[in-house]
Amino acid sequence: MFRLLLTVFLIIVVSFIFDYFEELNPGSITIRIGPLESFDLSPVSLVLLSMGIGALAVALLVGVRETKHLIMDWHSRRLRRREEKVDALYREGTHAFLSKRTSEAISLFEKTLALDPNHLDSLLWLGNIHRVERNYPEAIRLHQKARGIEERNIEVLLALANDLEGAKRFEEALQTLKNVLKLDPGHLTALMRKRDLYMRLEQWSDALDIQQRLMKATLSEQDQKAEAGLLVGLTYEVGRQLLMRGQTKKARHSFRGAIKRDKRFLPAYIGLGEILVREGKLKNAAEIFEKVYAKTGNTILLHRLEELYLEMGEPGEIIRVYQDAVQRDPQNPVLKFYLGKLYYRLEMVDEAFDLLSTLEGPQDQMSDYHKIMANLYLRKQQMDLAVEELKKALGLKKRVVVPYCCTQCQHESIEWSGRCRRCGLWNTFVALPWVDASGVEPHLEPGTPATRPIPYQDIAAPFETV
Repeated sequence: MFRLLLTVFLIIVVSFIFDYFEELNPGSITIRIGPLESFDLSPVSLVLLSMGIGALAVALLVGVRETKHLIMDWHSRRLRRREEKVDALYREGTHAFLSKRTSEAISLFEKTLALDPNHLDSLLWLGNIHRVERNYPEAIRLHQKARGIEERNIEVLLALANDLEGAKRFEEALQTLKNVLKLDPGHLTALMRKRDLYMRLEQWSDALDIQQRLMKATLSEQDQKAEAGLLVGLTYEVGRQLLMRGQTKKARHSFRGAIKRDKRFLPAYIGLGEILVREGKLKNAAEIFEKVYAKTGNTILLHRLEELYLEMGEPGEIIRVYQDAVQRDPQNPVLKFYLGKLYYRLEMVDEAFDLLSTLEGPQDQMSDYHKIMANLYLRKQQMDLAVEELKKALGLKKRVVVPYCCTQCQHESIEWSGRCRRCGLWNTFVALPWVDASGVEPHLEPGTPATRPIPYQDIAAPFETV
C-alpha cells in the first residue's frame, strides 16, 4: 500500500513539474530522424527523453557488467571445482604409488591429466613410474611434455636425463644434464650424474674433470671420503686408457697421481710395472712388483711376478720370491699352496708333492688342489691314490681355475682387473684359492651400485692356472 501511494505521489509531482516547465518553455523543436522523416518535441519533452535514453544506456551498461561478473564467477567456481578434483586425484595417485599400488597410481594420474593435460607434477610422477616400469619411450614423452610447460624446471630436466639414460640414449642424456648445469653450474646431482655417464661411456678424462670439481664442493666427511676414493680410481683409469693408447709418459704421470692420493692403491702400481714391461725394462718392473708386495702383502702381485719372471726365463727368481714370502709367514696356507702350484707348473714334482701333501685346511675342498695332487700321484706311479684324488675333484662343484674375488660384492672372476666389473669399485680384488665358486652368483648388498654393461680392458694378464 505504501509503495502504491509513493508511486502515485511521484507521478503527481513529475506531472506538476512537467506542466510548470512546459508553460515556461513554450514552442517546439523539430527532430529529424531521416531525409523525409521528422517529429516535433517541446523543449521539456526533449530534456526528459534525453534523460530517459541516458538512464537506459546506464542500465544496459550496468546490466552487461553484472552479467559479465556473473559469468566470470561461474567460470571461476568451475575452475576451482576442477582444480580441487585435480588436486584430490593427484594426492590419491601419489599415495597409491607410495603404497606400491602402481596400476592404481597410473590410472589416477591419467585421470588427473585428462582433467588438466598440463598438470606438471602428474606428468613428472607418471613419467617416473613408466621409467621404473622400463617403459622408457612413454617416460620420455611425458617428461618432454613437462619440459615444454616449464623449460627451466631442473627437476623435470633431471627426470628426463634419467629416462634417456635408461633408454641408452646417452648423448641426449648428457646434453640434458648440460642444460641443467647451464641453469645451475654448481648443481651437485647433475654433476654426479654427468660424471657417472662419462664413466659408463669410458670417457675417463671428462669424468675426472668433473670429479675434481666435486672435490671442491662442501660435502659431509663421509661423502668427501667416498669422492676421494672415486678420484683415485678415475685418475688410474685415465692412466690405463693412456697406456692402451701408447702414451706411456702421460700414463705414468696419472698412475703416480693415483698412488700419491692412496699409497695402497694396487692397480696403479701394476700400471707402473706394465709401463716398464712395454718399455722392455722387465727387471725394473719386477723390482717394483717385489717392493710393492713387501709393503702390501697382496698375493695378486705374486701372480703378476710369476708370469713376468717366467716370461723372462728366470723361474728361479719367482721361486725365491715365493720362498721368501713363505719364510716371512710360515703359517699362511695360501702362500704354500701357490708355491706348490708353481713347483708343479715347473715340473718340480718332488718339491710340489712334498709341499702340497702336507697342507691341511680349506684347500682340501678345492677341485684344483685335488687335480694337482692326482697328477702328482700319477707321476709317482701311485695309481690308487691318483684315482682317489680324481674322485674327490669330480665330487666337488668348484671351478678349476683359482678365482679372484671382489671383497665388496663377492663377484668372482678368472681374470684380475683394477676395477670390479660388477660393483664398479677399484682395488677390491683379492686372490683366495679356496673361495667357494659353486656357480651361484652372489647378491649385492643393498645400496651397492649395479653392474654396468660396458667393456673393461685389463692391464695385467690374468694369473694362469694349470
